[in-house]
Amino acid sequence: MTRTALYTGSFDPVTNGHLDVLRQACSVADRIVVAIGVHSSKAPIFPAEERAEMLREVCGPILQERGVTLEVVTFNDLAVEAARRHGASLIVRGLRDGTDFDYEIQMASMNAAMAPDVQTLFFAASPPVRPITATLVRQIAGMGGEVSAFVPGLVAERLKAKFKRP
Repeated sequence: MTRTALYTGSFDPVTNGHLDVLRQACSVADRIVVAIGVHSSKAPIFPAEERAEMLREVCGPILQERGVTLEVVTFNDLAVEAARRHGASLIVRGLRDGTDFDYEIQMASMNAAMAPDVQTLFFAASPPVRPITATLVRQIAGMGGEVSAFVPGLVAERLKAKFKRP
């Protein structure tokens, strides 16, 4: 029986922190569906299609090496609905600190009330990636800073191109 996990986020852009969570999730799932949240209230720097492409390129080899199948999708509804739609019995979330925990435990509790058949699993970020957030990466890249320590090489290149200064 295939165990499917859903990993949701904006992934704008995908960071080394996201990869850390995915590596850890490989220990509990045979198939991981990375679900890019698409919400009209957010203005991402990369369109969903480009985020999906980057996720496939950087995450695909990591999961393949571990014998885990990767699927990348978009969603614009509840995470538990996306989980059900894709046959996931697990929702994967990463935790960097206590603030993340406070927020994520509330979300997990609400999700459990709506979908008791879908379990949320938390993975603590590894120390080297703990301070990384996509928001900070966007800010640094937007101001011309070097982000290669925080994101995969492909993503760093795309950020440089996105924020190229004349």
